[in-house]
Amino acid sequence: MTALRWILIGLCLATTGMTASAQIKIGQTTGVTGAVAATVKESSLGAQLYLDATNAKGGVNGEKIELITLDDKFDTQLAATNARELIEQRGVLALFMTRGTPHTEAILPLLDQHGVALIAPSTGAMVLHQPLKKHVFNVRATYQREAERAITHLAATGVTRIGVIHVDDSFGADGLEGTQKGLTAAKLNAIAVSKFDRSKPDFSQIVPAMAKLSPQAVMVIGSGTAVVEAIRGLKAAGSGAQFVTLSNNASGGFIKLLGDDARGVIVSQVLPQSQNYAIVQEAAGLAKARDILDVSPAMLEGFVSAKVLVEALRRAGPKATREKLQTALEGISRFDLGGLSLSFSTTDHTGLDFADLSIITASGKFRR
Repeated sequence: MTALRWILIGLCLATTGMTASAQIKIGQTTGVTGAVAATVKESSLGAQLYLDATNAKGGVNGEKIELITLDDKFDTQLAATNARELIEQRGVLALFMTRGTPHTEAILPLLDQHGVALIAPSTGAMVLHQPLKKHVFNVRATYQREAERAITHLAATGVTRIGVIHVDDSFGADGLEGTQKGLTAAKLNAIAVSKFDRSKPDFSQIVPAMAKLSPQAVMVIGSGTAVVEAIRGLKAAGSGAQFVTLSNNASGGFIKLLGDDARGVIVSQVLPQSQNYAIVQEAAGLAKARDILDVSPAMLEGFVSAKVLVEALRRAGPKATREKLQTALEGISRFDLGGLSLSFSTTDHTGLDFADLSIITASGKFRR
């Protein structure tokens, strides 16, 4: 059975409520369709692999887990509407793996109003880390950490002429700040910084202007199809730059969207890809049982996020309440995910700080 078919089955079960025996309801609003759909499908599959394996063993504390997923089409307003429905009408215990920085920001008031934890948002926005958001529990590292790491790498290889193209929203501003930190540390200045509209990306003026400056590298901060359009446009304009983007695009779907333009693109990562890590081996083993031979970074992020969710539910005990889950999350200390240790506390909701770089090979794979 193909990976795509498993994805569709998982999403169908989640949205139609076919897991009638489930006793723990977890809500998710994310872009099942829209600009980030390719990556969302993979991260959702990764999460479903772990949740299905957990349910197959009897669930958590004798209770099955149901993930109720609503499609927000990567629209900020719809994300907030979906979150309200999940919390107020569906009565979910917690929210899980939202997608997008402004989208997640839009639901923060609901989390505080109802005392609902959001576990593992699929965004590395610093605003979700500092100052501490009481009900947000981050698993992955920040975008700023990724961007700074990428610029440090470029500078170390002798690259000095770096351009930046970023989406004009809170995610783009966050990634830009990390990029600028890296540039400052390397005693460099961007040769140009351009921004594009998230809802209606238009590179007709940005691309020619950037290409004319002959950058050695271009950091493209955005999501899915917009990043693909920017890279293709620059290549078509004759740019020979090294292209770099962040981990929100670390999926096989992103590589497929780029097609022949994927080779050589650097994508930052927030989880290891080496089989030397037990968590990578665990995910690969469950995937192989479903005839899925390649665990993409996006799948691994979903898998790890689900593992953190399940551990929190286990610690919260039978018939967990929102309050008990909050306490359980803040009590997780040095939890071994499989080669990576994750901790939360009442004053720190940043789980991991791992950041690395990968490059897309000619065969369409991420390689460190």
